[in-house]
Amino acid sequence: MPPKDKNLHIEPIKAFTDNYIWAIVNETNKSLWVVDPGEAKPVIDYIAKHNLNLCGILITHHHHDHCGGVAELRQEYNIPVYGPRHSDILATDVMMDRQKIFLPECNLSFEVLAIPGHTLEHIAYYCAQEHLLFCGDTLFSAGCGRVFEGTQQQMVDSLMTLASLPDDTLVYCAHEYTLKNLQFAKQVEPKNEDIVRHLAFVSSLGHNPSVPTTLALEKKINPFLRTDVATVIAAAEAEVGQPLATAVNVFSAIREWKNNF
Repeated sequence: MPPKDKNLHIEPIKAFTDNYIWAIVNETNKSLWVVDPGEAKPVIDYIAKHNLNLCGILITHHHHDHCGGVAELRQEYNIPVYGPRHSDILATDVMMDRQKIFLPECNLSFEVLAIPGHTLEHIAYYCAQEHLLFCGDTLFSAGCGRVFEGTQQQMVDSLMTLASLPDDTLVYCAHEYTLKNLQFAKQVEPKNEDIVRHLAFVSSLGHNPSVPTTLALEKKINPFLRTDVATVIAAAEAEVGQPLATAVNVFSAIREWKNNF
């Protein structure tokens, strides 16, 4: 499902083993913004192949596979880098929760959403006019990121922040983890027909990207967005062998289960 503006398109630039650097391209003026360039070379090659002008960078968090290419790209191009406050990111513009950004070359406005958990400073970029969400490593298709720096409560709150966006929001996550995530989701809910159906579809894609996804789909297939659903609660309780009183307890049990899957 492409953006509504026919001059815009968003494509994945593959990096490392399973990372996606997202390319936001305006074909009219050949402008390019990139999200989470962990490597510079794939971006530079993409620019040369498509004859584009790199106008700026959006960063979601400080892990090297998301911001490792910033220094080299900044040496090559005099461009702004938007990102959260962290010394590893090399941001020219530090973004805070609910702050607005306008990308003039693409005529797109984004709102910054603080979504800590995976890292303490993790942010997402949401474009209401096109219903686009760049969420880094917080929300994946049929999964979510590991909780490295924040708390389980923070991660649950962050996922609920993202889940509150419109159902037709296009979710551009930063890794191709969907197949393994769905295999785990089927373990949690083996009778969930939406999971079974989407697992078959993603299995048929081969090496083609399985994302973007939509929030509507994720609410049907993603166990980390379904911690209030009876079948998910029952599966989590069976896994840990005790009753679980809250959504955070359920999330924590499923997250630990997935960590060892």
